[in-house]
Amino acid sequence: MNDTEAEELVERVLAGEQRALARAITKIEDRRQGYRRIASRLHEEAGDADVVGVTGAPGTGKSTLVDSATDVYRERGDTVGVVAVDPSSPYSGGAVLGDRIRLSSSVDDPGVFYRSMSARGSLGGLSTAVWDAVQALDASGKDVILIETVGAGQNEVDVVGYADTVAVVTQPGSGDTVQTLKAGILEIADVYVVNKADRSGVDRTVKQLEQIVEGRRQTGSGHQGFIDDDPSPESDRVEDGGWTPPVVETVATTGEGVDELVETVDDHLEWLDRSGTRRIKRVQRYSEKIRDLVRQELATEVSDKMHAEGGLEAYAQEVADGETDPYTVVESLVDD
Repeated sequence: MNDTEAEELVERVLAGEQRALARAITKIEDRRQGYRRIASRLHEEAGDADVVGVTGAPGTGKSTLVDSATDVYRERGDTVGVVAVDPSSPYSGGAVLGDRIRLSSSVDDPGVFYRSMSARGSLGGLSTAVWDAVQALDASGKDVILIETVGAGQNEVDVVGYADTVAVVTQPGSGDTVQTLKAGILEIADVYVVNKADRSGVDRTVKQLEQIVEGRRQTGSGHQGFIDDDPSPESDRVEDGGWTPPVVETVATTGEGVDELVETVDDHLEWLDRSGTRRIKRVQRYSEKIRDLVRQELATEVSDKMHAEGGLEAYAQEVADGETDPYTVVESLVDD
């Protein structure tokens, strides 16, 4: 794809064409020719959407919750983009569940765009293309972008780097809260969600989470310790100008509590803007993205150089024969 074709595709995405959006994301995800031009142009037009991460252990009902939240956003007139990060196929490297069909009322809604993406073994279960997909959805005019993480054992803390607000989903009665806490996922929450709240044990789970919130408040731990210059709270979720993560109960299958969850996310986004924290988070996000791109670029250059000189096995043979050592090999590859 030449620059003219890439620009034409970008213009179609900016015009809101769903098919063009899907094609652009595919080109970026597969790193096809011209993807850099597309990603760069879309980034120029992005920056207005609210990005919400939905993470938590497997079986907590994240997908159903995302569907239900999407319905709430649509009812109030917001357009929604959903990036669902699925486990990687060990054979193809693609998403195991593919572009999974969502059994919700919004499946045929032109104001909603769903995309499944492969985790591809990257840290946090988030592929390097997820960022670019979010940028594409943002540039296409989506008001809200929901990132649903894989929940398949990867360290999902990385979702913080992609989202303005992070909702950590748990469920009662399964020991899920304790396991999630061990993984460190609970520490990244801006909102705690106890889904399947119609089950027994919900009160105990809510109490556990409230104790965690209190512990974080007293120690100042967690990924946000920012304080607003204006100490007057706009809701009971703001204390001394800082955000205190609330616990929200939902039953995603019926929609119960999902309106409150969306309102809570809105409150957090408003606090981010009022306190200046959203900009701080975005600067941190761009720093990480630049670092990732540099690593990818260097890795590609080294791989190409290695291939041109006989491949990794040739170097390994030299080391095995005592002709050199791994450190010298690496130094020769990264030096100009």
